[in-house]
Amino acid sequence: MSNKEAPAPVRAIEETEHRDPSAAPPKRRWLVLAVVSGSLLLCGIDLTVLHVAVPSMSRELDPSPAGLLWIVDVYSLTLAALLVTCGTLGDRIGRRRMVLSGFVTFGFASAAAAFSTSTAQLIAARAALGVGAAMIMASTVAIIRVVFTDDRERAVAIGIWTAAHSVGATIGPLVGGLVTAKWGWGAVFLINVPVIVVILAVGARVIPESQNPVPRRWDLASVALSVTGLASVVYALKQAGEHAGVNGVIVITAVAGSLLLYLFVRRQRRIAEPLLDFSLFRERRFTTATLCVIGCFGSYVALLFFLTQWLQQVGEYSPLSAGLALMPLAGANAIGAVTAPWAANRWGNRWALTGALALFATALAAMAAVGDTAHYGVLLVPLLGAGYGAGIVMTLGADSIMSAAQPERSGEAAAIQETSFELGAGLGVAVLGTVLTAVYRTGLPQVPGLGPDGRATAEESFAHAEDLIAHLPSETAQTLLRAAQQAYDQGFTTVLTLAAIGLVVTAAMAAVLLRPPPRRRGDEAALGPQCARVPLHGMNGDDVLTLTSPPWAILIPMSFEMALWPARW
Repeated sequence: MSNKEAPAPVRAIEETEHRDPSAAPPKRRWLVLAVVSGSLLLCGIDLTVLHVAVPSMSRELDPSPAGLLWIVDVYSLTLAALLVTCGTLGDRIGRRRMVLSGFVTFGFASAAAAFSTSTAQLIAARAALGVGAAMIMASTVAIIRVVFTDDRERAVAIGIWTAAHSVGATIGPLVGGLVTAKWGWGAVFLINVPVIVVILAVGARVIPESQNPVPRRWDLASVALSVTGLASVVYALKQAGEHAGVNGVIVITAVAGSLLLYLFVRRQRRIAEPLLDFSLFRERRFTTATLCVIGCFGSYVALLFFLTQWLQQVGEYSPLSAGLALMPLAGANAIGAVTAPWAANRWGNRWALTGALALFATALAAMAAVGDTAHYGVLLVPLLGAGYGAGIVMTLGADSIMSAAQPERSGEAAAIQETSFELGAGLGVAVLGTVLTAVYRTGLPQVPGLGPDGRATAEESFAHAEDLIAHLPSETAQTLLRAAQQAYDQGFTTVLTLAAIGLVVTAAMAAVLLRPPPRRRGDEAALGPQCARVPLHGMNGDDVLTLTSPPWAILIPMSFEMALWPARW
């Protein structure tokens, strides 16, 4: 197949990898790596930094339950919706221009979020942060491919680049706790601004311009359908949780959003150059691996968020203490990612993935059964198990998505893989947060001495109940605090139980549907030079993680396979 006949994603990779290295001198290209990795570190931090700051932010802005969920997950939902779009647009207008615009957007949005005085302002600022992050993440890996033309150097560079997001997401709660305790919740966003100013100043001087001479078509209609449809469905879901039921408006919104998403999928199947190629989902292993990633990463991000609220609101932890309490979970997640290749080589990708999902589910069930904020030691073992299992799943799930696709379709598969992580993060918080809100509202016990108006206020959220306590007699205030803590604890337990059930179902799907396809004699020979990217196989014939990746690249479950794909060629 000639270059002109190759699919657009493959052409883009080939054009990128055969650039003249003179555009980036040896010293400058590592400075380029520092710039793009630093920006990805900030994107990772912003995924989790707000979790610890939510209680103090809620006391000041007084958001509704649905408003709080929008504040938390609009960032990842916006990022998921625009990631592929920004990549296509960057190929057309220039990746340097796209990433520098992303830096500017991210910086201004961070400042706007820090000084927000209302829930609506903070939601808008968080959405703008998601737009900036999408512009950055969609362009940086292509820039690395341009400046690093040596295969070995590029593998090192992409390993560092991918690890940056993992480190950011891992230290986000700790950074949030430290900053919130000293300067308040707004500072968790304000700290981005000076870093972005430095990154922008250096990046404008050292990042070379590049673009695809034969760019893919940018389909505005598809963008509008996907963003509007997803927003409508999530809005209806959160409103149902806030009102502990449905009404006509909620039903109409949900149906309209579902229709828009249906039209989006239908359009992708009909146009020549879709944003997302849904024909890949005809392969059962690809579909199953994608669902594993969405379910696992959604449960993991939701656990990070709700666990910090539970520790602070029920256990009365300080923001810093809550951030430190999450470190074993994050550390175990990193260890799981590092040891995932060993598990895959030992048991095969299918059974390692199934076992890790089952471990994650068991850990959540244990937390639901015996979790007690007063006895952190009891939580420690389930936290370690949850982090370790999630790390394996996210790593092997990402590899399974890429392994299930044909080599010539790696570009489309990588786009779906990356989107699945961000979509899982947004939907996990949205769905489980809706459940927690509904359980809290319906499970709040009766409080003697609290009138109907006071009870209606307390049912809004735990933050509303805390605000009300300051205006009540001491005995009634203490009774209401215990009742609110009991209701939130019940909601958290319900969320853990549902997440565990979902993971068990996902594990069963992985065990049944991740069977490797039957091998035909001569398949490897037909692949020619590309047979090097075929994964290794365990003793039972299941696909396992290929060992051609550099060791540091598996420190980050998110998008490492996408990044390392061209380096393997």
